[in-house]
Amino acid sequence: MTTERTSFRPPCRSLLGIRVVGTGKYVPDMVVDNHHLQARFGFDSEWIVKRTGILERRHAAPNQATSDLCVEAVYDLFAKTGRTAKDCDLLVLGTFTPDMSFPSTACLIQDRIGMIGPAIEVEAACAGFMYALITAAAYVKAGLSQRALVIGGDTNSRVLNPTDIKTYPLFGDGAGAVFVEPGCPDQGILAYSMGSEGWGGPLLQRQACGSRMPITPELIAAGKHYMHMDGHAVFKWAVNILCDTIRDVLDYAQLTVNDVDLFVAHQANIRIINAAIDALNIPRSKVYNNLERYGNTSAGSIPIALDEAAAEGRFREGDLLVLSGFGAGLTWGTALLRW
Repeated sequence: MTTERTSFRPPCRSLLGIRVVGTGKYVPDMVVDNHHLQARFGFDSEWIVKRTGILERRHAAPNQATSDLCVEAVYDLFAKTGRTAKDCDLLVLGTFTPDMSFPSTACLIQDRIGMIGPAIEVEAACAGFMYALITAAAYVKAGLSQRALVIGGDTNSRVLNPTDIKTYPLFGDGAGAVFVEPGCPDQGILAYSMGSEGWGGPLLQRQACGSRMPITPELIAAGKHYMHMDGHAVFKWAVNILCDTIRDVLDYAQLTVNDVDLFVAHQANIRIINAAIDALNIPRSKVYNNLERYGNTSAGSIPIALDEAAAEGRFREGDLLVLSGFGAGLTWGTALLRW
């Protein structure tokens, strides 16, 4: 494995003249709390809370796949906004737990909701929604889409080793969705930082089930079809990239923490979020968290949090939001957004 190296981040850019509107989400009905994990696997319930801040998470039912979660989130978005698939001409999905290798889950969703237009799928793990959002914003900015449907969703419970206390309690399943459409000249993404550091790929990976390592009984016996993570190294990188990229986008926009109305970071671990916001002197009252109820839902994390923050009245049109996703790849996407 390549050793850690100094990060050189791409320059920040902006995507103005677009707006992000509406929110929708879906989480499965099955609640898996820490006491359940303790009774079933012997995991220490208090250890989970202390190390992650997570009290419970949702797991998909046996008959549910990522497309099912995403379709429900889209229908929730439609119901809350009064818009339908006929109002959209582009679908961009962020996921790293597709229903199958092909066809893409984006195409499965496009067909089920009856949308006419291209369906694009991006894989950036827990940064997947941010990659999808910035991709959709670029299409709208370029005049190639009038209204894009952006979705982030993952069914993490399908790729976790249930006996691994380092990963299994951290993740849950869920999906969220928003629209991107043309807006006023001062609306949209004032600044964004999006990048990857491939040297860190081995820190968080699922080795088997691809063209490099097709699945075999021997690989299954070795657990190579499960997610594996170097928790300590990922934690350190995540805190640093969260701090650095929030500074980057604020500096690019010539704004400060005090100018931002709400911060929504990827809901990976409360210790990652708190370490970063404390280092940046961000008041915790300006930070939205819900990972205690859902755990790490990967690409679903940020749009689910946005939907709940909107329902609680935590932001309104014209407010400044910082959204930041980070995960396997290693990948990140951080944006300063005028809602």
